[in-house]
Amino acid sequence: MQSGFYLSIILASLGAILFAAKAIVVKFSYQYGATADVVLTLRMVFSLPIFWLAVWWNQRATLPQPLIRKDVIKVCAIGLLGYFLSSYLDFLGLHYISAGLERVILYLTPAIVLVLSKFFLKKEIDRRQYWAMVVAYLGIMMVFMHDIELNNHGAVVLGSILVFLAAAVYSIYLIFAGELVGRVGSIRLVALASASATVATCIQSLVLGVDQLFVQQPEVYYFALVNALFCTFMPMLFIMMAVNRIGSSLTAQAGTIGPVGTAFLGWYFLSEPVSTLQLAGIVVVLIGIAILLSIGNKPNQNPTPSE
Repeated sequence: MQSGFYLSIILASLGAILFAAKAIVVKFSYQYGATADVVLTLRMVFSLPIFWLAVWWNQRATLPQPLIRKDVIKVCAIGLLGYFLSSYLDFLGLHYISAGLERVILYLTPAIVLVLSKFFLKKEIDRRQYWAMVVAYLGIMMVFMHDIELNNHGAVVLGSILVFLAAAVYSIYLIFAGELVGRVGSIRLVALASASATVATCIQSLVLGVDQLFVQQPEVYYFALVNALFCTFMPMLFIMMAVNRIGSSLTAQAGTIGPVGTAFLGWYFLSEPVSTLQLAGIVVVLIGIAILLSIGNKPNQNPTPSE
């Protein structure tokens, strides 16, 4: 039993680190001249077959309920939010801010879900949860000041706004996905959502110039495959396994390693400086999110890290 618990914690932590590595892979792609729309399209096109292979494998062992048209339409609609619009805003934001700041902002997702749930689902917010969010946002400001000191003020502000909007859009996806996952199943939901997002990215590429998908340097396609397999599919699989074993709350708390992992991955692979202010800000954010998750009324029943 104890070994199974530790294995689940390892899976959750590894999933968070792999999710965090997405920002590093995207930054590498930008160094070879790829744009946000190209990186996103290649990521979705490469990951889609992997997700549907997982659906096929899962259906060999279980007999899921037949899907009704209404649920398919809803899942495809929220897929446009969670996997297309949110990811596109996130990738755009990475042009302007460090990978460390991007991940810390995205880690506010549970807090954003909490606030949006009050408006969409009329859920009450405990006073302690407000204080937890204040602590988390204070930490964000500390990491934000670290980036301001090192980069152009306007660029950091623009990038931070784009990534925050990405987190907000992904939070809306999580809220509505939580209403559907019981009927559709987590693997089928992700596969359908990814399919609709893939169609959207391909249409976007047709509008912006589909030829750009075929003239990239070989490294861009290599990083797209790495992004699809190691930073999209595998972390989702690991986190789903952890949630199934130890629940969403413990999984989310184990995932607090994500922002710290991104800061050090950015330092190691991209030579992004790590300051005492940034590390202190990350710690403050993690404390705020940990308080939020420890309070009885959880912000979301499946608070997986943002994609």
